This record gives sequence, C-alpha cells and structure tokens, in this order.
Amino acid sequence: MRYTLRQLQYFVAAAEAGSITLGSAKIAISQASISAAITLLEREFGVQMFVRHHAQGLSLTAAGRRLLVEAKLLLSQADSLYAVASETTQHVRGQLTVGCMITMAPMIMPELAHSFMSQNPEARITQVEAGLASLLDALQRAEIDIALTYDLQIPPPISFVPLARLPPYVMVSDGHRLAGEGAVSLGQLAHEPLILLDLPISRDYFLGLFAKENLEPRIYYSSAQQDVVRTMVANGYGYTLANVRPRSDIALDGRRLIRLRLKGKHRPMTVGTATLSTLRKPLLLTAFETHCRASISNRYIPGMDAPFQDER
Repeated sequence: MRYTLRQLQYFVAAAEAGSITLGSAKIAISQASISAAITLLEREFGVQMFVRHHAQGLSLTAAGRRLLVEAKLLLSQADSLYAVASETTQHVRGQLTVGCMITMAPMIMPELAHSFMSQNPEARITQVEAGLASLLDALQRAEIDIALTYDLQIPPPISFVPLARLPPYVMVSDGHRLAGEGAVSLGQLAHEPLILLDLPISRDYFLGLFAKENLEPRIYYSSAQQDVVRTMVANGYGYTLANVRPRSDIALDGRRLIRLRLKGKHRPMTVGTATLSTLRKPLLLTAFETHCRASISNRYIPGMDAPFQDER
C-alpha cells in the first residue's frame, strides 16, 4: 500500500468542498499538498477521481464518488482505533465531529470547543454548522458524532439531552416606537413589519407563536442569515423574534439593537445535545457530553448572555 491516511484525508477535504482551494482552507493545509495527494492517489488507483474545471473547482467522477465513500469509511475506522485505545487507558483522545445550529455556532462553539481541547490536549474537534434539519440528517447518517441543537422535531433514533431553555424575545432598533416599552405582546407586534429568521423548523416555531394566539404576522422580509436579520432590524425595517442571546447589542454595521421581553407564556426553545441512540458511545464522546453539561445551563451559555437575565 503506497498511500497514507493523510492523503485520503486531503482527498476527502477537496471532494467535500468541491475545490482544492476551499479544501485546503477547511483543513488548514497548503493547496500544493492537496494537489500532490490527489495526483498520487489517482496514479496509485489507476483512475481519474476528479474532473478539473478551470476557475470553477472540481467535480467527482463516478469512480471518485465510489472512492470517496470508501475513503470516509476507512478514515472513520482509523479514528475508532483511538477510541478503543482511549477506553483501554481511560485517556481522552481522537477526533470528534460536532454539529451545531448555525445560529448558535458563532457564539457557543469557540469557547466550548477550545475549553474541551484545553482540558484534553489529544482530542480534536471538527465543527459542522448547519440548520436543524440538516444536523438531524447528518446524525442519522453518522456524518457527525453529536449535535448542539434545539428540541424541535427530534426523531426517535436520536437521543436528546436538554441543557438550557431559551425563551423567545423581541428585537427592535433603538429608534423603534416600542423601544422604550421593556416588554411587548404579540398582539402589539402583529401589525408591525416582521423581519423573519427563515430556517427550516425554526420558521415554524416562530410563526407558531402567533398561530397559538390566533394572530397572523405581517412578514416584511425573511432571511436565513441571522446577521442580515439583525442588521435590517437595527436599520429600522421592522422587528424580529429570536431565542439566542448574543452578548453584543450591535449589528454588523454598528447600529444598536434593543431587546424586549415578550409578554405571555410561550414555549421556549431548549438547547441540548443530540446523539444517535443506536450507536455505542466512545469515551471521547461521553467526555464531550459531560463537558457540555458542565458548561451549558440556564445560568450560563458560552458566548451568550444568561438566558434569563432579562426575564423579570
């Protein structure tokens, strides 16, 4: 065998990114190293794995797609050797792939992942940021080991452990007519323009708050990008509903946002860990779950304001 696991890792990175440039950025390896690995693997296997498109990246050939499946399986099996060794020695080490809700990831993952790896220097975390539906699908296909997500539409094969509740609240610009209210009701908001965070499942949650009170919001604009929503609100286009609580009240363009309590009793989103219940948990995964339980609660969430500090 004249190829290495590292070369397979480079191949997988380029294949999943659809580009040598993006693949190199994803795993922090030079483009030349990835190009050399692909050339060697194609020579070793005697097949062309990619079609090169000038200035438009790569696409897998039929042979490349089959090799990608087997390469990912082989890398997964190689990682499992670390898991076996860890359980034998009770030493936490190896590679863990952690998925996180795209709306939470910029706040929660840097501190959470760094603190875990600082405590366990031989552990490495690969992060995947996606919407809830994509995370649940990735869990069921064993593409990620664990997800930090919400308790919405969790299917039976997945086990969910709640960590903290995130009640809904309202954001407006500092010049909005309701900015000085402190707390507002959905009835007060129903005729105001809504800037909706439009992610699968999350959208149903926000609209369901209105439906429960027989109200219909006036959606002015919707976006799947949280920062777009925040910046539009800060510029006075309307209000939005949210659950995550960034520590900063400044939008990306420097304008200020005002957070208001939402009156009434509303189902909170609960953030927690989700894992595939049908798979055996290695020591690395159980150690990370323990770290999450110690790090995330109703009183503290990494990168966020305390969930209930404005619930008075």
